[in-house]
Formats: sequence, structure tokens, C-alpha cells
Amino acid sequence: MHDIEPYYNWRHIYTSEEDERSPFYRRQYSEFEFTATVYNYYIHPQWDDFGSRTLYLKVLLADYEEQYVVIELIGEWNDAIENDIMTLKRDVIDEFEHQGITKFILIAENVLNFHSGDKDYYQEWFEEVTDEQGWIVCLNMPEATQYDFRKAKINYYIELKELSNWRTYKPFHLFKLIDDEQNRRITI
Repeated sequence: MHDIEPYYNWRHIYTSEEDERSPFYRRQYSEFEFTATVYNYYIHPQWDDFGSRTLYLKVLLADYEEQYVVIELIGEWNDAIENDIMTLKRDVIDEFEHQGITKFILIAENVLNFHSGDKDYYQEWFEEVTDEQGWIVCLNMPEATQYDFRKAKINYYIELKELSNWRTYKPFHLFKLIDDEQNRRITI
């Protein structure tokens, strides 16, 4: 896992550590010290710790004008023991919502497991964004993880989508593709 880096081809457009509105503003990273782990496996030092012991993230892009954020995740999403959704919601999502973000793209291709817990934070997040014509979409979650996500009925709040070539898009084009699809779905 230590060689899985967050997607870096948009860094010339946006870096969360230089964004004054980001919860990760002024974070400093090492390219050589591997200290964070998911269980006994070290992860690349570019991933951001937000308070979970098993789930890490990287804000790939936040566009306050268009009101969307792209967040890549790695590790185990564990609500049963760690209550990761509470930590994610309070320490990251709420911060972006306070800045006017209403549309969330979560890239979950490196989320290896999901363990469900309470749905309250998902429901709260969903209600907050849909009140503002927003949405939450999760891209490329592995099938086994999707199974547990669907079994817990979290996909009611966070829509699961497959888009294997998301890296070929520029950030705005990826957002537009998903936003247009979400708007068509809502108007039908």
C-alpha cells in the first residue's frame, strides 16, 4: 500500500495545503517518512490523516465557484468501530460545506472494506446537500466494498458510480459529466 499515491496530475491546478479554505491548509508532507498505516501496512505520506485510524484521504480539487470538491480515499471505511463517517463529516465535509460546497465526488477505488454503523451522519449530509441542489457521488468503489455499502443501504445517501477513466478528464470536465448526469436523473 505504501506505493499507492493520491492522484497527482491536478496538482498544478489545486493543492489542499495551499488552499486557505481547506481543512488541510498549511499541512506539510514528507516524501521519505512513512508514518501512517492502515493496520500494519504503511501508506504513502501524501495521504491526509483526518482522525481515522483506518481511512485516509486527499482533497484533489475544491472549486468554490462551481461548489464541488473531489476527494480520493484509501483504506478501510469503518463506521462500526471507528465511526469514520462522523469524523469525516465533522472534520472535513462540514468545513467544505461552510465554504459553500454542495457537490461531493468521492473516489473510492482504494477503499478495501466497508463496515456499517449508524446512518445518521449520512442522512444529515445527504439532507444538507440536497437542500442546496447538491449531491454526493462515490466513484469506482470495489465490488466487495460496494456489496457491504449497499447491504447497509448507504447507497441511498451516496450514489455509487463506475467511471474507470476518470483520470483522463480535467477536473471541471469530470465534475460537469457527473453534474449533468445527476441533473438529468433529478429531472426525470
